[in-house]
Amino acid sequence: MRGREPFRIAVLLLIWGWIVLFVLLPNLLVVATSFLTRDDSRFISWQLTLDNYLRLVDPDYLGVFGHSFYMALVTTLLCLLVGYPFAYLLSRLRPSLKPYLLFLVIVPFWTNSLVRTYAMKLLISVNGLLNKLLLTLGWIDTPLRMLYSEGAVIAGLFYILLPFMILPLYAVFEQLRPELLEASRDLGAGRWRSFTRVVLPLTLPGIIAGSLLVLLPAVGMFYVADVLGGAKNLLIGNVIKSQFLDARDWPFGAAASLLLTVAMAVLLYAYYLSVNMIRRPDNDAELA
Repeated sequence: MRGREPFRIAVLLLIWGWIVLFVLLPNLLVVATSFLTRDDSRFISWQLTLDNYLRLVDPDYLGVFGHSFYMALVTTLLCLLVGYPFAYLLSRLRPSLKPYLLFLVIVPFWTNSLVRTYAMKLLISVNGLLNKLLLTLGWIDTPLRMLYSEGAVIAGLFYILLPFMILPLYAVFEQLRPELLEASRDLGAGRWRSFTRVVLPLTLPGIIAGSLLVLLPAVGMFYVADVLGGAKNLLIGNVIKSQFLDARDWPFGAAASLLLTVAMAVLLYAYYLSVNMIRRPDNDAELA
């Protein structure tokens, strides 16, 4: 046991050193930069100010932020509407078939999401495969203009983020005990009542977790909006990227990224509270 102690200490020091050096310090630098002033020659000036945060309430930026969250919410709702029944059906399949379908869900992670976004651009462009197929079938007379639109951005986010909704839902459906549904039917509950009173409450942690896993990345995937949306369908990530790379306004970009981080932290804390509220009756019942 004593021989293992130096190795254990070295591993802990390595892990904590990595976290401090590559996670804590960069975030502290972002926080500090958000309170500094832009300088054309040196990017930042050591003059404290709150103007960067005051600029966030500008109507132009508020419009971008509101539109970004709107597209993220629509994407989350679509992923939930598709992912919830898919995860339920997947959990009810024979054990011999589940690994193959789970494999199909996980396969997209093997390819970079930017590559998949460009593949989708080739699919829905004016001269893309989808328009060629519709023209060949005679369903349309002229190619549809689907690219560089709000719908194209939402479709791209949906395509990339759907697995993040399916996997948490599948996990909670796997833990759903069939005898609970049988008990509800024995007590006279129909399918809808069993769903609303038994299935939905027990799968609510998976719904919340999947929604957060979709909503949080959706507002920051600037490359999806760049490739599929054009200049009129921006996400918060586009604003942050343009401030750091194009406008060279690092303090304002840091303030915008910190605002997004705080919003993510609030949503994660709401998830923590909701899961505790959902599980509390079960804990009380077990104690009783």
